[in-house]
Amino acid sequence: MRAFLTIPAVVFSLFLLLPNLVLAADADRFAGTYVGQAETVLDGETKGRDLKASIELTDDGFNLSWTSISYQADGDVKKSTYKVEFVPSQRDHIFGSAMKTNMFGKQVPLDPLKGEPFIWSRFEGDTFSVFSLFINEMGDYELQEYHRTLRDGGLDLLFRRVSNGVPQKEITAFMARQ
Repeated sequence: MRAFLTIPAVVFSLFLLLPNLVLAADADRFAGTYVGQAETVLDGETKGRDLKASIELTDDGFNLSWTSISYQADGDVKKSTYKVEFVPSQRDHIFGSAMKTNMFGKQVPLDPLKGEPFIWSRFEGDTFSVFSLFINEMGDYELQEYHRTLRDGGLDLLFRRVSNGVPQKEITAFMARQ
């Protein structure tokens, strides 16, 4: 009789842990630090770019940080660094950004109608994708997509930027696992 009562308790415990098990199955394979280089051609000008990304598991989800250093033909260097915390959503394999704390102490996404980016991510097979939606003061939008696909020794990166449905930029690179 005692063993019978523990089976429901075990099943219930596994049910409570299921979201964390899904997280581990998704993000765990991508956890680590990656570096790479890319070249882009804009308006006939070739620009080099150094890339770095880190994916770290947390108690509630995972953190993604990335840095892009672009080198201009005139010698200027532009460095951009971002860090986003992601937490599981109500949908399998989709994670919401937790970029600010609301008045109840809960981490929540930013508000795109206030000019802030709305960011989410998903895991689909061997690809980890991050999407950033920006809405400007005129109501036009820009969508940035970062698709990181597992490959021997690292990740293939595909970055796309689309403004109001029109492709603006695409960058591909291999990023080696460190």
